[in-house]
Amino acid sequence: MTTQTTAPQTPQTTATGKHAGLIGIPAHTGRALATAGGALTVVSTFLAWTWTDEFPGDLTVYGYPGGLQVLVLVGGLLTTLLALASYGIRGLRWLTPAGADSAIKLAALGTLGTAWYTVIAISSELGGVVNLEPGGYLVALSTLAAVLGALSLPFTWPDPDPIDPEDTPQEQLRHQLRTTGEIIKASVATGTPAPARKLPAYAEILIIVAALTIGLTVFTYGIGTGYDELFVGFLITAGFGFAAVAKAGLVSRVSAATAKHRNVTMLGAFVAAAAFPFTQSDDQYATIGVYILIFATVALGLNIVVGLAGLLDLGYVAFLGVGAYTAAMVSGSPSSPFDVHLPFWASALLGAAVAMVFGVVIGAPTLRLRGDYLAIVTLGFGEIFRITVLNMDGTSGPDLTNGSNGISSIPNLNILGFDFGAEHSFAGFTIARFANYFLLMLLITLVVVIVFRRSSDSRIGRAWVAIREDETAAEAMGINGFRVKLIAFALGAALAGLAGTVQAHVTYTVTPEQYQFAHVVPPNSAFLLAAVVLGGMGTISGPLVGAALLYLIPAKLQFLGDYQLFAFGLALVLLMRFRPEGLIPNRRRQLEFHEEAEPPTVLSKAGA
Repeated sequence: MTTQTTAPQTPQTTATGKHAGLIGIPAHTGRALATAGGALTVVSTFLAWTWTDEFPGDLTVYGYPGGLQVLVLVGGLLTTLLALASYGIRGLRWLTPAGADSAIKLAALGTLGTAWYTVIAISSELGGVVNLEPGGYLVALSTLAAVLGALSLPFTWPDPDPIDPEDTPQEQLRHQLRTTGEIIKASVATGTPAPARKLPAYAEILIIVAALTIGLTVFTYGIGTGYDELFVGFLITAGFGFAAVAKAGLVSRVSAATAKHRNVTMLGAFVAAAAFPFTQSDDQYATIGVYILIFATVALGLNIVVGLAGLLDLGYVAFLGVGAYTAAMVSGSPSSPFDVHLPFWASALLGAAVAMVFGVVIGAPTLRLRGDYLAIVTLGFGEIFRITVLNMDGTSGPDLTNGSNGISSIPNLNILGFDFGAEHSFAGFTIARFANYFLLMLLITLVVVIVFRRSSDSRIGRAWVAIREDETAAEAMGINGFRVKLIAFALGAALAGLAGTVQAHVTYTVTPEQYQFAHVVPPNSAFLLAAVVLGGMGTISGPLVGAALLYLIPAKLQFLGDYQLFAFGLALVLLMRFRPEGLIPNRRRQLEFHEEAEPPTVLSKAGA
């Protein structure tokens, strides 16, 4: 008997190892198109985009970019420089140590987004494209040409997974979407940066200074955007621009320099931040700056608890309230039940100490819990604190906090004769009340940064990281888990209380409504935790950047009205989906989410 066999059907596959662009334009033509598109975009910013000054920014002037034109100019210059660097032009190769093609795509897309957003906004607000001048048409076409050229640059396509013929149409659709996502991700993938040429120490320090100067300029521009359209354009340009620079490998080069000169970097960042009030013509944006610093300092304290020790604390804002109420009670306020007026150094130490005591009292009976159970207990503590101070009005409880009215009329600080509520002049610069508090809060932030850095590099810091990674294994190796977690809880509470002592004087009034779990205006426990996760757990700069973004963006998105929180929440969901390790992650956490990434040669004690 003869047995006839049939070869099994082979699933359909496409050719592997493909090296081509997303658009079928020859690579050399696409590169030239991207370069020319970027150059024409720069030229278009010096032309008028509309005939009337009714659109914000006055885009009617020839020869002088204004408003959104400045952002498009920056994007066009970045696209052009990256495209020229891809030709290997001498003097521009340092711009792309990790390759230029991915950076060109991101820079061109960001420029297209800002330019087309502006063109659409002009047409929508003024009543049609008829209101565009030649510059508006030119920028729309040139940015489109740059993007088409950039998308034609070749890359190595990923090997596709075979399609199972037995899959349902829904499963095949999901497979197709997943494959498309992998292709898009591969199109902007970057290579390993080329080894950097050894530079003298002074040259690396100059690079750090230049990076800090650029950072201060970008932050000052973003916080000073005068109208809604300009801020949206700023977000698009800054986001894609930073991504392009990172893909080019410049961020890793600067990070390597800052790692070698950590003290210089910290001092330079402090000086750059201290220069911020002197770049402002009034006290308007110093107000935002001081609130950002308060928010960032508390987030950095929470980072010890969450980022280093791995304890989920949902009531952390209560410790900020403990410090604020303590300082308010001894500030000499007429609403305070105590006729006491301590100097600031004493009230600051007292606020930190009382918050630390609360941290120990709350932590001692609860830190034997883990995970969700600990989170529920801390959430309960936060609500208990708010309800307690709300009821201490002399009716429902002792008359200590004045109930819902809070402690008001908190006087301005006066340290060694320096009145923080008055204007002062330095070298021709005048700084007002909020600028004074900004500089004071900056000193406190520096203290918190030093405490965080020294703690994370210490023996106790290594124990925190061990507890975070695997508490059972850490205790088996001899670490007293309860003691280590209690120290983290107490230290984090003390730092939050220290920030609260300044907040009380900045806001004039301390009320229970300021210390809720979730609220539209930060700081609150939900926003604090989001700042740590968004910025990058376990790092110093991560929570600082995350807090600045979480405070600044909602304040600038008020024009969205009822859709403000929706847009903000959607942005957070997308960020956590595509960058779950945070904006500035430590290397160990980044490897947890991206196993295909190249492992580092050395990990620090905190995993940074």
